[in-house]
Amino acid sequence: MVVGDVTTGTDVLVIGAGPAGYVAAIRAGQLDLDVTLVEKDAYGGTCLNYGCIPSKALITATDVAHEAGNAEEMGIHADPAVDLAKMMNWKDDVVGQLTGGVEKLCKANGVNLLEGTARFADENTVRVSHSGEGQGSETLEFEHAIVATGSRPIQIPGFDYGDEPVLDSTQALALESVPDSLVVVGAGYIGMELAGVYAKLGTDVTVIEMLDGILPGYDDDLKRPVKQRANELEIDFRFGYTASGWSETGDGIQVVAEPAGQAAADGGQAEAVEDEALELDAEKVLVAIGREPVSDTLDLEEAGVETDDKGFVETDSRARSNVEHIFAVGDVAGEPMLAHKGSTEGQVAAEVIAGEPSAIDYQAMPAAVFTEPEIGTVGMSESEAEEAGFETVVGKFPFRASGRALTTGESDGFVKIVADDDQGYVLGAQIVGPEASELIAELGLAIELGATLEDVASTVHTHPTLSEAVMEAAENALGHAIHTLNR
Repeated sequence: MVVGDVTTGTDVLVIGAGPAGYVAAIRAGQLDLDVTLVEKDAYGGTCLNYGCIPSKALITATDVAHEAGNAEEMGIHADPAVDLAKMMNWKDDVVGQLTGGVEKLCKANGVNLLEGTARFADENTVRVSHSGEGQGSETLEFEHAIVATGSRPIQIPGFDYGDEPVLDSTQALALESVPDSLVVVGAGYIGMELAGVYAKLGTDVTVIEMLDGILPGYDDDLKRPVKQRANELEIDFRFGYTASGWSETGDGIQVVAEPAGQAAADGGQAEAVEDEALELDAEKVLVAIGREPVSDTLDLEEAGVETDDKGFVETDSRARSNVEHIFAVGDVAGEPMLAHKGSTEGQVAAEVIAGEPSAIDYQAMPAAVFTEPEIGTVGMSESEAEEAGFETVVGKFPFRASGRALTTGESDGFVKIVADDDQGYVLGAQIVGPEASELIAELGLAIELGATLEDVASTVHTHPTLSEAVMEAAENALGHAIHTLNR
């Protein structure tokens, strides 16, 4: 039996239950608004179900196995056996706990949950199609809408994610067996993180990248320790190539890559690039060249909402689109595509709808790459600060001078702090090394509070900890670091 069409109303309609959408819905519920959250797939979105959380779970698990099998210098001799099926089950249990928690939190905050796919009919109405045969659809009228539909992996010609050997990042996080060999297309953060996971599981990994180095957008000194560690894991890099197709062979597939014609020296990262095409044999190929917004499924034009030429919904500092009562948050609202950025935008959108004086400030928005070693950044780099007109002073502290880093066996990398030379205000920071994703938070807080180098340096840090490297980097900028030479 087909359910008849019904019309209901809500103060705030949120489309998409990822980190941006569910946070927006919960915050709006806390502000006593009537909220309806529409989700077509799984609560928690890509991040909790198919991205951030499962990938970090597998990174942790493979790190444990790799470290146990490579700790001879500590006097530990082991040959760990990896049960991939059990590892995947553990990862799925972690995901399940979090996604179940999201649903409970939404309900506890009075959010009405609706499963289905929403499309705009006009600027105050959507039609929600329910999944499943005979489930029908319904019309939902709203006063305000928050679009939080996220992003999806970009496909490239010749590589269909429906073909069994071709993987997107979601499929790569759910393999039932460890592939003997893997070609990774793209050396951005997704490609590099997953290349590391499978290299530690014993897979023969080759990374193809059209540019001349890994992790585009990051400074060379941050990338260098990551590239060095990847070399130690015997990951093979082919820079200056684009994947053009693949074909089946007797015992796997062959990936063809054509010269991109733009490889150049990059701080020692680039490899020699030939003029001829590459033919790479592998069992699987992972395409990880980036993500694109999911905005083409919404019929946004029916509501008058405009997107840019890449499909992103353009918004102001209050998360509003060009239609004043329709907001966009998270990946669909543009770079950077970060879960915490989306959550922040979601909170702001809900507060603006409730009439509060809220706005988004990206000045202290951190970012992290969970490679080995990790990278964490916040604020401005030295070059960005100088381009903005600041006279800068830079402090740097290497982890090889950190007692705690040495005791963990992870001493590659450094903490770098960029400050205004005149007043000493912290403008930005870059960390590459152990727990960089955690350490960067202190410097984000410093920027948010308008702290100076003196504030950071005079804050007593526990010994022995990795966080002492942050203090010493600030002291280095001031010219009185104790455990490294001052500039």
